[in-house]
Amino acid sequence: MESSKVVELVEKIESLIPSGNNKFREDIKSSIKVLIEDYLHKIDLVTREEFDIQQEVLLKTRLKIEELEKKLKSN
Repeated sequence: MESSKVVELVEKIESLIPSGNNKFREDIKSSIKVLIEDYLHKIDLVTREEFDIQQEVLLKTRLKIEELEKKLKSN
């Protein structure tokens, strides 16, 4: 889940690390990014795009069910 929000969060955390050894800062930044992404995957988050697609599918399904219910009532 590569997201600009994750990158933004990592950069904010990185800014809290005292400046100095750039290799150390990059290692910390990479580790933090991996930890955050792993955590987000474990808690089963979906992207906004995935959510919107599923919401659209659900709406179409609901409309079909309502249509079928109307047909059954009229018979």
